[in-house]
Amino acid sequence: MSTQHIETLVIGAGQAGLATGYHLQRLGRPFLVVDANDRVGDGWRRQWDTLRLYTPAGYDGLPGLPFPAEPWSFPHKDEVADYLESYALHWDLPVRTSTRVEDVTARPGGGYSVTIDAGTLTCDNVVVATGTFGRTPHVPDFAADLDPSIMQLHSSEYRRPGQLRPGKVLVVGASHSGTDIAYEVALTHETVLCGRDCGQLPFRLESRRARRLAPVLVFTARHVLTRRTPFGRRGMAHVRVHGGPMLRVKREDLLERGVERVLARVTGVSEGLPVVDGRKLEVQNVVWCTGFRQRFGWLPADVLQEDGWPREYRGVVDGAPGMYFCGLSFQYAFSSMLLPGVSRDARYIARRIARSTPGPSRAERRPGILQH
Repeated sequence: MSTQHIETLVIGAGQAGLATGYHLQRLGRPFLVVDANDRVGDGWRRQWDTLRLYTPAGYDGLPGLPFPAEPWSFPHKDEVADYLESYALHWDLPVRTSTRVEDVTARPGGGYSVTIDAGTLTCDNVVVATGTFGRTPHVPDFAADLDPSIMQLHSSEYRRPGQLRPGKVLVVGASHSGTDIAYEVALTHETVLCGRDCGQLPFRLESRRARRLAPVLVFTARHVLTRRTPFGRRGMAHVRVHGGPMLRVKREDLLERGVERVLARVTGVSEGLPVVDGRKLEVQNVVWCTGFRQRFGWLPADVLQEDGWPREYRGVVDGAPGMYFCGLSFQYAFSSMLLPGVSRDARYIARRIARSTPGPSRAERRPGILQH
């Protein structure tokens, strides 16, 4: 295989990677988007069956292409996946799927050498757009001590209640994903939900009140809860560690469906059973809704902080020229992790790349591709 040099490599063809590609394209900069999945949008297709967005479709479009749904509807995860795939086709973005990045190394003369499963390529810039909170499931070490007869699933593996064994289910983690899953599972299984109360929206997402408040909420998420404000910095510290509040499911919904709510954490294992609030729980299933870890072991070590998050501000790593991120939780604001906020971050990154990289000739403006 021979390798062409690519000005900018975007890693990840989700909403952040595609929006970055769109803005680079508008600036006339050559780039290539790579993704390990077989199809654009597969990251959404692999979520649990009933997942819907928490933001209405009228706010969910990426730049240049509105979301194809009634503005005050909440798209299903498969609709989001299909929209992302159609977005890449609509703008003819150069995307290469089934391409996994294994290592990124800084080159002595500047730029980066990138090892993929099919060989090596070089580039001036790398934009990492691999996910808001990371892709590595976070499960406590003591989970390995649970009795083998207990089925364990991380939320990234959960699809539907039918996966679970008969008997009681313990859902660990009470952010929006944990409460959604516990509410669904309680239809068919006795369910316990444990973990701190992360708060909840004081209204229903589908309500008239939500319609009236939507512009205010979006403005707050974009312009008030930012890394420049005290409220935003406190929110960033909370959300990156504990996740967001309950959104669609409310406390009264869990109570009505018979979910046992325990505010304590799972602290360990005794005789093969999970221990919560000092008592052993006789359960046959555990669903870990405990989030993800940022694992960037394939990036240069000096790009990362001790907690695993990149050393970035607004997605720019000042200590590593040509290294960028897009789509991170609180990359700039609360909205950064949502479809309504990703375009602003992507535009900022694309403009920084355009300013810092010498302009290509007309012949070089075509996106770099790998030749086999």
